[in-house]
Amino acid sequence: MPLSKVQGVGLGLRRELLDQLPPSPDGRIDFLEVAPENWMAMGGRLGAKFRALTERYPFSTHGLSLSIGSPAPLDVDFVTRIKQFLDEHRIELYSEHLSACSDDGHLYDLMPVPFTESGVRWIAERVRQVQDILERRIALENVSYYAPVTTPEMPVPELDEATFIRAVLEEADCNLLLDVNNAYVNSVNHRYDAEAFIRSMPAERIQYMHIAGHYREAEDLLVDTHGADVIDPVWQLLDVAYDHAGICPTLLERDFNLPPLPELLTEVDTVRAHQNEVARVGAR
Repeated sequence: MPLSKVQGVGLGLRRELLDQLPPSPDGRIDFLEVAPENWMAMGGRLGAKFRALTERYPFSTHGLSLSIGSPAPLDVDFVTRIKQFLDEHRIELYSEHLSACSDDGHLYDLMPVPFTESGVRWIAERVRQVQDILERRIALENVSYYAPVTTPEMPVPELDEATFIRAVLEEADCNLLLDVNNAYVNSVNHRYDAEAFIRSMPAERIQYMHIAGHYREAEDLLVDTHGADVIDPVWQLLDVAYDHAGICPTLLERDFNLPPLPELLTEVDTVRAHQNEVARVGAR
């Protein structure tokens, strides 16, 4: 059977939603997204429920453990298991974070990578290796980060964030998962123009998008939590992203403080309304 392709508006699948979702797409949720690490060894009742969903919904995957920017050797066995999972469930789209989360052991956090020319080459080589194993072009996500790039813990940056991301995408010949909320969070924390950042991304490589809520720790410190409603400035940036790259498949991320499904669907509907408005304006 052919691999499933995502389009429209999606929702991140959490275990709490397994018994709340319609058994098949009903016009409000077009696709679902999972972290493959949470599901690829799942059996029993939960595994059967997951299989029932992958047989009816298009799925995308957003990994947590690839650690593409790590100095440690690439975990080829792990990537091979990811391929088996994708093939088993006919999932085409695999994305990961442009970050590091391991060295000798797993750090259980997404750490920023140095914005250097050598970092570009190192990551791009690893991405090409992953793509060869998966037999798929992957998408890397622009991540939120909090340590200023001028601290002693980070090498002196040779590139700004946008230039670094563009260089990795070009050198690796991979796609971009544009996280609109991360662009907003970083723009506040690191004092840059979020709209200019989004418009600087290569539109032809933007495969799909994420939108989410965050936590305001202080006026100049936002934390990407996926645990709150999307705020108006982020909705406005979503329109900027659509204007720049066209209407891409867009996923609502909500990982914590999960409201009941009807409340989540209200935000899913809002994503669709933004897509419909952009399409309407474009059709004039």
